[in-house]
Amino acid sequence: MIAYVKGPITHKTPTYVIIEAGGIGYHINISLYTYSKIETNVSVQLLTYFHVKEDGQTLYGFSEETERDLFIKLISVSGIGPNTARILLSSITPQEARTAIISEDVRTLNGVKGIGPKTAKRLILDLKDKLMKDSGEGNLVLPIAGNNKFREEALSALTTLGFNRIRVQKVLNKVLKENTAVPNSETLIKLALKNLS
Repeated sequence: MIAYVKGPITHKTPTYVIIEAGGIGYHINISLYTYSKIETNVSVQLLTYFHVKEDGQTLYGFSEETERDLFIKLISVSGIGPNTARILLSSITPQEARTAIISEDVRTLNGVKGIGPKTAKRLILDLKDKLMKDSGEGNLVLPIAGNNKFREEALSALTTLGFNRIRVQKVLNKVLKENTAVPNSETLIKLALKNLS
């Protein structure tokens, strides 16, 4: 397998680049996420994934290991091919995709072209546990709603009480969305506990 390609970029578009390495021009498909990272570069090192099928061989490139790792996991799911995985990583960032899968956010996944409700549910079913294991629950940051200080204090208190961190984050987001004027962390904890019990 080709692990990476390093060299000057001889052609660049939002969907692919051509990198010259050792006198050979490599046509490498990329996501918009990778494009945003290398847009101003004249030379680059892209991590790669070499996809082989009956009717062709395709090289996919990534600016970060986290994106390549997620891409490989996505294409392991039945119904998700490399093109759909690339569209997903062009529509939302790798972190947003991980968060959507772990927090079972079918709506966000449905918003990606080529991913319907069934495929979104299959993604969650197949990848949620793997992604949680890889990132460690503590490293996952769900979208933050409401007052950061109160939310962080409530999150810390509730996880200390033994509640699952991911579940607590989801509940806190829900509570803060429904109650925009929470006066303090104590009130937030009480409201969250009603949803957690």
